[in-house]
Amino acid sequence: MRLSNYKQFLLAGIATLVLPAFCILNIPETKSFKRFQINGLAQGTSYAITYYAESESVKKSEIDSIFGQLDRSLSIYNPNSIISRFNVSDSGVDIDDHFYNVVRKSQEIFKETDGAFDVTVYPLVRAWGFGNERVSAIPDSAEIQSLMPCIGAEKLHLSHSRLTKDLPCIKIDVNGIAQGYSVDVMANFLESNGISNYLVEIGGEIRVKGKKYPENTAMSIGIEKPAENEFQAAGIRQVIQVPDGAVTTSGSYRNFRKLGSRRISHIINPKTGYPASTEIISATVIANDAITADGYDNALLLMGLDHAMEFLKKRKNLHAYFIFQKPDSTIADTTTAGFSKFLKP
Repeated sequence: MRLSNYKQFLLAGIATLVLPAFCILNIPETKSFKRFQINGLAQGTSYAITYYAESESVKKSEIDSIFGQLDRSLSIYNPNSIISRFNVSDSGVDIDDHFYNVVRKSQEIFKETDGAFDVTVYPLVRAWGFGNERVSAIPDSAEIQSLMPCIGAEKLHLSHSRLTKDLPCIKIDVNGIAQGYSVDVMANFLESNGISNYLVEIGGEIRVKGKKYPENTAMSIGIEKPAENEFQAAGIRQVIQVPDGAVTTSGSYRNFRKLGSRRISHIINPKTGYPASTEIISATVIANDAITADGYDNALLLMGLDHAMEFLKKRKNLHAYFIFQKPDSTIADTTTAGFSKFLKP
């Protein structure tokens, strides 16, 4: 999974977790339940799991074991993973349930977004220097055009036990959705152990259920305000409370590379072959589960603000908050109607 090295934990009386797009605010010790916290590193980033229960029912070793299973299936950085073997294959490979679940959802979102979300974008991701190996120069138009025949999720064919492809050059990257899926896997594991009050965060992707104690209130999540430059600290622009659901973000301001004076976003448009260039700086999505929210946030950013808002009007199960740059270069924000109910006064 993609490296993300900008998160850190700040301990100042009450634990505050600083994330790329969110921070978990004021999670106190509880008197009615014990508060359990599991922290670690996985998928090229950090993770934090907080749950409230009468006794410890989930251990770090169990969480790390599940991460191991996920990486053996979905990590492009593991040369022996299923996804790595698919990418070097001529026609396809046998797959496991994790791989099937992620690709099936990816295909669904590919169709819903008219190709704005496309896991076959990996050859372009590598060409722009966001794959396993860095590149010294940006690709020219001829190189991009030579890769476009390898792009298009309609060239993938999924059954429950196998994924095949039309051309050997087709390679996939599920980083835009796999972290959300991992959050759901962890949340489901907690619930299978009888835990009904929790917050799972992996690399800034979040799923939350229940309340914090002793206040008996929903947990608060801070949406980060992007810094205006690399020297300025980011602040909190909005605070939301989600009683049961997932919150993810996609931002062009966080994961980028610089070649000379040019700043290149990691979000590559599969239709053009070039990095995202819309006015949206970040898209925060609330959905029932994290795989859905994570899969749509990149696509919404690529659509541009007007198209994204029209798209969301027809999908009442998705709620979004956008930070964008106006024509005069000032920063503004807007939300869908459904997102407003989650804003904390």
